[in-house]
Amino acid sequence: MQQPLYSEKEVLADALSAEKSATTLYNTFSNECVHENVRNAILDCLEKEHDIQQEVFNMMHDRGFYPTPSADTQKMEEAKQKYQQCMQSF
Repeated sequence: MQQPLYSEKEVLADALSAEKSATTLYNTFSNECVHENVRNAILDCLEKEHDIQQEVFNMMHDRGFYPTPSADTQKMEEAKQKYQQCMQSF
């Protein structure tokens, strides 16, 4: 029996990369649509791609292929304060 050419991690990483690229492109397309019906169709595709991206990300995270360390509480508070100040300036 042959060994697979790509590991599960490599396949999922490639899928995640493809989904990130797809969402970027669909977002750009939706921003540049002149016709409302086309824009709505593109936005529907964008939402579906985001859903797929989230599924792939969760699969990678659950398998330990995409670890996400817990955020430091102090850093979270600093970021929150920073962005609250930015919002107040608007």
